[in-house]
Amino acid sequence: MEHSTSAQVPLDLPRDTTCITPRAALGRLPAYAAGKPASEVPGLVAYKLASNENPFGAVPAVREALASFADVNRYPDPTATALREALAEHLDVPAEDVVAGAGSLGALNQLLAAFAGTGEDGQPDEVVYAWRSFEAYPISVGLAGAASVQVPNLPDGSHDLDAMAAAVTERTRVILLCTPNNPTGPSLRDEAVREFLAKVPPHVVVVVDEAYTEFQRLVGLANGIDLYREHPNVVSLRTFSKAHGLAGLRVGYTVAQQNVTRHLRQSAPAFSVTEVAQLAAVASLKSIEQVDERVEQLVAERERVLRGLTELGWQYPETQANFVWLPLGEHSEQFSRACDEKALSVRRFGAEGVRVSFGEPEANTRFLELCASFPHLSTMPAPQQTADC
Repeated sequence: MEHSTSAQVPLDLPRDTTCITPRAALGRLPAYAAGKPASEVPGLVAYKLASNENPFGAVPAVREALASFADVNRYPDPTATALREALAEHLDVPAEDVVAGAGSLGALNQLLAAFAGTGEDGQPDEVVYAWRSFEAYPISVGLAGAASVQVPNLPDGSHDLDAMAAAVTERTRVILLCTPNNPTGPSLRDEAVREFLAKVPPHVVVVVDEAYTEFQRLVGLANGIDLYREHPNVVSLRTFSKAHGLAGLRVGYTVAQQNVTRHLRQSAPAFSVTEVAQLAAVASLKSIEQVDERVEQLVAERERVLRGLTELGWQYPETQANFVWLPLGEHSEQFSRACDEKALSVRRFGAEGVRVSFGEPEANTRFLELCASFPHLSTMPAPQQTADC
């Protein structure tokens, strides 16, 4: 008699799943919308300007590291020792102050898991952040079991730090500062952040989300690494996705004093950063001069595009990132469709505006040509020029 080695599953199992219900929090959370690929248009090369990716890619040393990796059968170092030591040397910080995560979003989730959720009284902790800001914030906060306290941006798209300080209550556990702010663009000034920190209770964790810090060129801007050295409650949150061109490998990290990092190591998922991702990130740091060259290329393209927009009469918030925000309001959908017709994908945020990443020179030129023919010009106040430009 032959015996089957696998269980026989009846094909007529009941399919009624109405009794299977998710956590109530899921029904209150927005869905994350990733940047879409560009539409295929005959005769045009398609360009994706919707995801703030580095169009110039990773440096050659990264490709060599990827090609040489063979130990896929082995678990990665759970503490990412080589990566933390490389970052410690690069940033001049103790390796014990660095905690790796699966992208800056993974590192953020570790922070929220450690410091914000449901309080001992059964009520949610509060996380304060500007809005609009990074789209994943309300999702991550909600999944952690905490409550979002969203503080509207100022008219120029920047954080209203006075209002954010006023929003802090006895339930506040974490504050998120996004600089440059995604998707609106403005960066926080060092003096303003220091004044803000003086108003924040020392037990509240202040996260300086600096995913785009390598693209900044103005002096006098806030720097999370400088701030964390002086403030035990400040965390710098950074990534290899943007400047280093490693978005597909998911490598991010936090830098904080050890009164914070010891809790982050406890909340971090085991093996959250793969060995191949760590090898690539270390290789990229060892070739930082080449990374900087790619960043300079993108910054030059940014300045070219911004000059072109200004010459065309477009107005936009100040941006020190690798993207520009067009506050088009009700015209956002029309502009997004116009981009689709030109094989350009951009990131539309409802009827608020459109974020456009700076991409390959050809893509940026086509974007400017489209803006020259678009019938509506934004009413956003022109970016303020500061003495430290």
